Amino acid sequence: MAKVKESDKRKLSHEAYGGVHGSEYIPFIPADKVLPELTAVAVIVGSLFAILFAAANAYLGLKAGMTISAAIPAAVLATALLKGVFKRDSILESNLVMAIAATGESLAGGIIFTLPAIVLWGLKDEFTLTRIVFVILIGGLLGALFVIPLRRYLTVEEHGKLIYPEGMAAAEVLVTSNQGGTGFMTVLSGMIVGGIYKLLSGGFGMWSENPSWVIKRFESTEVGVNVLASLMGVGFIVGLDVAMYMLAGSVLAWLGLIPLIKFFGAGLTTPVYPATDLIRDMSAGAIWSKYIRYIGAGGVLAGGFISLIKALPTIIKAFRESIVGLGMKGKELKRTDVDVSLTWVIFGAAFVFFVAWLMPSLGVTALGSLMAVLFAFFFAVVSARITGLVGVSNNPISGMTIATLLIVTSVLKLAGVVGNEGMIIAITIGGIVCVAAAIAGANAQSLKTTFIIGGTPKYIEIFTYVGIAVASIFAGLVLILLNNAYGFGTKDIPAPQATIMSMVVKGIMTGDLPWTFIIAGIFMGIMAEMMHVPVLPFAIGLYLPFELSAAIAVGGIIRWIVDQQYRKDEQLRKEKVEKGILVASGLVAGDALMGLVIAIFAGAKISIDFASNWATNTSSFAPWFSLLMFLLVGLFLYYYTVKNDKK
Repeated sequence: MAKVKESDKRKLSHEAYGGVHGSEYIPFIPADKVLPELTAVAVIVGSLFAILFAAANAYLGLKAGMTISAAIPAAVLATALLKGVFKRDSILESNLVMAIAATGESLAGGIIFTLPAIVLWGLKDEFTLTRIVFVILIGGLLGALFVIPLRRYLTVEEHGKLIYPEGMAAAEVLVTSNQGGTGFMTVLSGMIVGGIYKLLSGGFGMWSENPSWVIKRFESTEVGVNVLASLMGVGFIVGLDVAMYMLAGSVLAWLGLIPLIKFFGAGLTTPVYPATDLIRDMSAGAIWSKYIRYIGAGGVLAGGFISLIKALPTIIKAFRESIVGLGMKGKELKRTDVDVSLTWVIFGAAFVFFVAWLMPSLGVTALGSLMAVLFAFFFAVVSARITGLVGVSNNPISGMTIATLLIVTSVLKLAGVVGNEGMIIAITIGGIVCVAAAIAGANAQSLKTTFIIGGTPKYIEIFTYVGIAVASIFAGLVLILLNNAYGFGTKDIPAPQATIMSMVVKGIMTGDLPWTFIIAGIFMGIMAEMMHVPVLPFAIGLYLPFELSAAIAVGGIIRWIVDQQYRKDEQLRKEKVEKGILVASGLVAGDALMGLVIAIFAGAKISIDFASNWATNTSSFAPWFSLLMFLLVGLFLYYYTVKNDKK
């Protein structure tokens, strides 16, 4: 077994972020070097972490409507455990652990956004562990399979164009954690600041994580900043352009559409579906939840189709090359170019079709099974590309699922499959597609990290499914336990995303869905494309809350300031940006790791928010104090990026 001593104390090259075609990029561990990678320890540890992240995020997502990205904390935990406990020093082994673990968060998001709708309809007997597990297994398999023929296009052909911010951050964490030195200390500094900041705000409650300001003179619309260190870190990593496209979508929604809806609806004396309150009595947040989200879903749908059409030539090329490769078994491929055969992708998709159709506990018809496979492929492509733009944390899989449910439920209704049966089939298909899209995004990100590090894609493509299979049962048990303990749709477990899904399906079945909003969103997406504005980042900003886009924009602005400060010295600028990415990666990792710790306390019903009633959280100064603390983190990110290291 060859050792890679010459890689000691190295860091990722400038080319890891672009500047060369992907086929010319030399990975951190070159293809001709061999290190331990596929081991029993890596698979077992990765599966255990997948269970941990699935359980924690199932609770967190049902509570808050969002999940915590697992890739970066998994990279940190994998390296610490393998090096510290098992005394293993292979970065490729740590990468495999990270990839398997990252599936836990994604599969949790896939089921919590959809299947609780069954309970919300009062059909608790249909909400079974068997249904949950099979939705995860089927959707997870489709998501894992459909990324395989896209792998080369996403990671090699689009190298330097698709950023994969969290995937690149995970690569930096893996490199610096394995080697120690100044790079590791840079990441560690960011982790410490991000972790402490999260503990003080999200744990102890010393300040609100969602400060907002109501603009009373402008139809009481609302703006805010989600003051999470992880979002700032993501903004720095993706850069100003993507951050501004997202913010543009949010500006249109919150400073354009919401005030207009409030203005024209002020005189109405009856509610406008899907809301049940008068528009004049609704807050900006309520208008966003009841109306703007449908517009955003339409935009995401348009962006998805446009992205798929643009990617179609390369997808066809990838399939053609894969088919040609079937007859070239004698040709020697580099270790870093080995993928699962296209034969298995086709066979797996056919297998899923028949299993979903013939599985009695799912009750999905042949038509439903076919739609599940087709939409899983479509949104696997969309999700894999969106993740490359904005990362897994901001991947709008709920928007993709809404788009799926709009079409699937309509088709089922036209086919005469209506009532409770039709709704259950629709939400089951939606769950399969949601899991597939989530897993596709996570796997695309892991394959990017693997490309940068120099791992074997085939191992990621196969063994991430082991993590999915193992974690599926535990994720299902968590959902059933939470429903039995609190009940979905209650104050303790509001299940916000699933509530929207239930409204969409029921709205179509009863003929009350607000198609005007969805179609308007589709045309807004088309408008963005006509103006040469990237549709998906814009549509994501339209769909997500303003505060998320605003927080990412702050990170993007800090990145822009650093770029401008060193624009006259390209080499120094690259070095400073890469150092900033290390700090940002640490902020993301620290926030995510501490978020999991806080989620564990919440799951155990142990309250640690002793400072939630402090003056900084209850006075009129509270939102400004939250913003101040957030900007202090930004100051740390900027200062640590530009300061000169001592030799």
